[in-house]
Amino acid sequence: MARKNAALADSDQIKDQVFSELQALIEESEKLLNDSAALVGDEAETLRAQVSLKLRQARQAADKVRSKAQPVMDATQDYIGGHPWQTVAISAGLGLVVGLLLGRRH
Repeated sequence: MARKNAALADSDQIKDQVFSELQALIEESEKLLNDSAALVGDEAETLRAQVSLKLRQARQAADKVRSKAQPVMDATQDYIGGHPWQTVAISAGLGLVVGLLLGRRH
């Protein structure tokens, strides 16, 4: 159970990090786009270089998050592979509960 809770905490931390990095990238991109409205020549080249740098940083951040998420995904696959009948039973139970809840609404 502790392993499951640790995996969930890691997953939440990874999601929070992805969202914060994505939000920062969006804000910086919007700022660069607003600043680019009146730029020509060398200023435009500088802006393109900045945008290129931000895109490289975003790719690096995505790769970093992917590498952090990989152990969580591996642990989930190991659990499912090691406990197939428990996984089937849990899935069936959840399906039954959802079916009962949806059946009561009508």
